[in-house]
Amino acid sequence: MNHRLSKSDPGSYSNPEEVIVSHMDLFLDVNFSNETLAGYVLLTAVKKSKKAEKLVLDSRDLYIQKITNQNDGVELSYSHGESIRSFGSKLSIKLPKTTTEKLVIKIEYHTSPDATALHWLKPNQTVGQKLPYVFSQCQPDHCRSLVPCQDSSGVKGTYNANISAPPEFTVVMSAVPTGKSKVEKSRKKSYQFSQTLPVPAYLIAIAVGDLSQKKIGPRSTVWAEPDLIEKAAYEFEEIDSLLKTAEDICGPYQWKIYDILVLPPAFPFGGMENACVTFVTPTVLVGDRSLLYVIAHEISHSWSGNLVSVKNYEHFWLNEGISTFIERKIGGRSKGEPYRHLRAIGGIRDLRETVNVLGEENPLTRLVVDLSGVNPDDAFSKIVYEKGHTFLFYLEDLLGGSEKFEHFLRSFFNKFSHQSVDTNDFKSHLLTVFKDTKESKSIEWDQWLFSPGMPQIIPEYDRSLQIPCTLLVNRWIQWRIDRPYSFRDTDLKLFMSEQVEEFLAQLLEKVPLPVPKLRLMNHLYKMNSYRNSEIRVRWLRICIRSRWLELVDLALSFAVEQGQIKYTQPIFRDLFSWDEIKEKAVQKFNESKFRMTQTLVDSIQKDVNEMNISSE
Repeated sequence: MNHRLSKSDPGSYSNPEEVIVSHMDLFLDVNFSNETLAGYVLLTAVKKSKKAEKLVLDSRDLYIQKITNQNDGVELSYSHGESIRSFGSKLSIKLPKTTTEKLVIKIEYHTSPDATALHWLKPNQTVGQKLPYVFSQCQPDHCRSLVPCQDSSGVKGTYNANISAPPEFTVVMSAVPTGKSKVEKSRKKSYQFSQTLPVPAYLIAIAVGDLSQKKIGPRSTVWAEPDLIEKAAYEFEEIDSLLKTAEDICGPYQWKIYDILVLPPAFPFGGMENACVTFVTPTVLVGDRSLLYVIAHEISHSWSGNLVSVKNYEHFWLNEGISTFIERKIGGRSKGEPYRHLRAIGGIRDLRETVNVLGEENPLTRLVVDLSGVNPDDAFSKIVYEKGHTFLFYLEDLLGGSEKFEHFLRSFFNKFSHQSVDTNDFKSHLLTVFKDTKESKSIEWDQWLFSPGMPQIIPEYDRSLQIPCTLLVNRWIQWRIDRPYSFRDTDLKLFMSEQVEEFLAQLLEKVPLPVPKLRLMNHLYKMNSYRNSEIRVRWLRICIRSRWLELVDLALSFAVEQGQIKYTQPIFRDLFSWDEIKEKAVQKFNESKFRMTQTLVDSIQKDVNEMNISSE
C-alpha cells in the first residue's frame, strides 16, 4: 500500500484543513477488571471551511456508543471505515447544518482491552506486586486507540480530564492537576487535570497505579511505586539544575511543572517526554546519577517536540535530532565540552550500526522520509537521533559556534512556539537568521536531508576522553594470556561512566576475546557488579560473543528483570545466534512473556521467526 491517508499527514485520516479539533474534555473511568477506559469525550471542533460537511477522526479498536451535538443534544450520524492494521480506521461524523463555526461534539465510547496505547500490567509485573497498573504510550500514533481524535502531530490542542479510579489507586496525567482528588458516590476517586498549552494527541498520557510522590524541586515532583520513591528522589535531586541549564540554551520553560514518573520495569522505553510529566524506566535508578542524560533528553523535548512540534513524522528528525543535540549540550555545560564530544562519538557508532542493519541505500536512512503507507513505528530508528544530531553539530561548527547557534535555536523556538513545523520551516528560518553568513550558502541541504546512508561529513570531534579508552582496549587485545599482565583494578577508576561504556563498546566491535581475558577483566574491574544498564548490556554482549557459558544465566536474568527494548532485545538476539544456548534462551523468553509489554514481545518474537528458531 503506497498512499497518503490525508493531505497533510500520511499516517492520519483526519481533515484538519477543513475542521480542526482545538480542545477536548475527557471523562473516563478506569476499569481494571476488564482492562478498559470508559466514558465520553467532548471535542471542540472549529470549521475552517464553510463547506465542511464532516469531521474526520482517527480511531483504532474503539467501541462507539453514541455521538451527539452538545450544542443542542441532537444525535449525529457517523460511519466507521475499514480497519487497517497499521492505521486503524476512519471515523467520519456528519456535521449539522449550521452557520456556527465552533461545535462541541460528544462521543460516548470505551476502549478495547487490546488498545495499542494502553499497557495493562498485572500485580506481578509491578515492583510492589500488590495492585495492577496501567500506563499509556501514545507516540507515535496510538492515541487513536485511547480516544477518537485527530491523531496527527500537526494538530495541536488543549485538554481537560476528569478520571475516576478505585480509591486505592493514584492517577497521573500529562497535565497540571487541578483541585484535590475526591471520592464520588460510586466510591471511586476522581482526579482532575488541565493542559492549557496546545499539544499533539501523542502527548496525552495517563498512568494509574500504586503511586507515591515526593517534591524534588520548586516545579518538580517525582512519582513512583512506594518501594522506589526514595531511590527516585535521590536520583533526580538535581532536576532543577538541569531545567535551568536547558532554559539557558532554549529559553523559558513554559509548562508550569516538570514531574517525573518512574514506571514499572515492564516500560519498554528509556523515557517518554509527555508534557508536564516525563515517563521513565526504573533502569535509570542506578544510585550514582550516571544515567541522568536520559532525563536531559526528555527535558529537551519540552522545547523540541512539545513546544514546537512537527507537522508529521516524515520530519521527526526535528524532534529527536534537536533534542539529542540539546541533551548533549546540557551535559557539556556540567561535565565539560569533551564529554559532549564523547557522547557524539558514541552516537556515530550507533548510527553506523543502524545504517549497516537497515542497508546503506534504504530510504528510511534519510533524514526526511516518505511515510506514505508506512507505519511510523516501523520507520523509527537511531537515524532521526544521530543523523539529525550530526547535521546540527555540523551546522553549529559551520555557522560560527555555540553562542551563535544557540541564539538561532532560541529564536526558532520563540518564532514557532505552540505550532507544528516541517523541515522547510527549519531551513527557511536558519537561512534568515544566518543570511549575512556566507557559510550558510554552502550547506548541501539535499545531500543532508535526502541522501540515504551515513552523512558524507562527520564533524571532527574532540577525542581526548576517547583516547584513554582506546589505549586500554588495545592493551587487552594485544596481551597474550601466557604472559604477565600489567592491568590494575584502578584502570577504570578515573573513567566517567560514559568512558566505561566507550571502552566496552570498542571491545564489542573487536574480535571476541578469549574467556580467560574476560575472567581477569571481571576479577579486576568487577564488571558483573555494575548497575548501570548501558554498561551491563555491553559487558554481557561481549561475554555472549566470547561464548562464556557461566555468564548466560546472568545475561538472561538481566534481559528479563527489566523490559526496555534497547537492552532486552539485543541480549536475546545474541543468545539466539548461539547454537548451544538458543533453545534455553527461547524457553526463558516464553517463560517471561507475562512480565513484558506486547511491544517487547513482538520485537523479540520477530527475531525468533527470522532466525527460524522453534518457539515451542
